[in-house]
Amino acid sequence: MKKHNFSAGPCILPQEVLKKAAEAIENFNGINLSLIEISHRSKEFIEVMETARGLVKELLNLPEGYSVLFLQGGASLEFLMTAYNLMKVNGKAGYMDTGAWSAKAIKEAKGFGDVDIFASSKESVYNHIPKKYTVPTDVDYIHITSNNTIYGTQFKEFPKTNSLLVCDMSSDIFSRQLDFSKFDLVYAGAQKNMGPAGTTLVIVKDEILGKTGRNIPAMLDYQTHIKAESMFNTPPVFPVYVSMLTLQWLKDLGGVAAIEKLNEEKAAILYKEIDKNPLFNGFAKKEDRSTMNVTFTLANDDHKEAFDKIWNAAGVSGIKGHRSVGGYRASIYNAMPKESIQVLVNAMQQLEKEI
Repeated sequence: MKKHNFSAGPCILPQEVLKKAAEAIENFNGINLSLIEISHRSKEFIEVMETARGLVKELLNLPEGYSVLFLQGGASLEFLMTAYNLMKVNGKAGYMDTGAWSAKAIKEAKGFGDVDIFASSKESVYNHIPKKYTVPTDVDYIHITSNNTIYGTQFKEFPKTNSLLVCDMSSDIFSRQLDFSKFDLVYAGAQKNMGPAGTTLVIVKDEILGKTGRNIPAMLDYQTHIKAESMFNTPPVFPVYVSMLTLQWLKDLGGVAAIEKLNEEKAAILYKEIDKNPLFNGFAKKEDRSTMNVTFTLANDDHKEAFDKIWNAAGVSGIKGHRSVGGYRASIYNAMPKESIQVLVNAMQQLEKEI
């Protein structure tokens, strides 16, 4: 039976990407060596890294003056590196608290200076994006999380600020068209829309670095990695390669504009069923619903056993909601086909018929 993978991450990747990646494990580009045993200094892998970074710039239409890095440590390390590289000595930063990951970013930033949490949806279990807030002007940077994987909310408009704007885009990068000239630093773990866990994409405006007045350890300094072209230490070869394949797949599909249209269509199918089926309730406020992570609950938990049996029998996988929300979470990243969305919708409709 075909599995329909709605896992929040690591998540579904295009089948053709998985096939090429598997082939490269045994024999990379016909050189009779495995991708994971060649030198990261070899011309073969340097070409992979350069191609991957070039595809990022092309797909996101990045302006001149931005560097693209493939690092390690996930978004969790970026919570620390952001503050290290941008918050000045005795400085201050502004954060929006819209979910578990922004809360963790806030915790790290507090180790470097003052943190102004100028907007939060914590009191409502993060079921919406705050609308009424005043953006502080006395900060070194503003930090937001564009898409909240656990709670299924997503920024549709971004804060306007004269300070630096930093964004964690781990779960929705490459899913929609954005004007990246509005951002000064963007980071994203690969394991949603790019590749397997193990590498982290960082996009940073060069001119903002080196102005904190603090001594930054070499491994945590973005300038170190820019100068070394993401090769300061041995990079995560396999995740970078699979990310390159995924970005090429996206380009061949028509780029971000094409996938944005498809993502909106997929999300609309599932949200339509949630709204019309009396057995289910959407968790996130409608105006802030994510196109990547659809969160919903049963109107009556007595139906849980019956519903779980139905979707399991249909080959659906990975829709159990996060423990902080409960219910269900269907993550419908770029590689998720419409067919799988319909399988889940059919399961929801079957429950309605049987109850």
